[in-house]
Amino acid sequence: MLYKITFFLISISALFCSISVNAQQQKGKATYYSKRATGARTASGEKLHHDSLTCAHKFYPFGTFLKVTNLANDKSVVVKVTDRGPYGKGKIIDLSWGAAKEIDMLVQGVASVKVEVVESPIPLRPNEDLDLPLVDFEVAEARYSFIENWKEHMQSENNNTKKKTQKPTHPKKKAKLILANQNEKKSLEVKTQMKTEQKEKTNSWNNVFEKVKNWGESFFE
Repeated sequence: MLYKITFFLISISALFCSISVNAQQQKGKATYYSKRATGARTASGEKLHHDSLTCAHKFYPFGTFLKVTNLANDKSVVVKVTDRGPYGKGKIIDLSWGAAKEIDMLVQGVASVKVEVVESPIPLRPNEDLDLPLVDFEVAEARYSFIENWKEHMQSENNNTKKKTQKPTHPKKKAKLILANQNEKKSLEVKTQMKTEQKEKTNSWNNVFEKVKNWGESFFE
């Protein structure tokens, strides 16, 4: 009796395992919607578009992502379940026009495919959160100080370039410049001396005229 019970339990578990495997993977015929079906309302309520990667399936919940592989050329596409069907004999999935184009079954019309459930349809999506370091850019605080530092740096560079461009004067030229400055000073001194002498002369003649004037006034008195 115990042997029969264990055998019954093993057979039931094997049956459930086979059902789950068959539910995760199917093989059969695939068809596709015509382009004229664009704009039609699907069973999920979404509107159908021929370029969208969607499909119709009999029992998978709406929003489930399925990987459909064309067994003739091993090309595959990931589609989302938005509708119910197909109900023809041997047909397991009805693809949108765009999905059928991806696996090159437009000419055939009906293709032998393998259907698998996709757990994470987004490729290269990390399962865990990335531990990224926190970066404080401080844009508002650093802007003005940066401009001031930049101005100071540019002024120092301009001064350095001016110093480099200024050629050193030759010693002979320096001597000529010194002599020219000395000659200018001497000429200025001579001019000022001549002016003072002229003033003194004019002052002396004024004194003579005053003396004559005073003598004439005294004589006529």
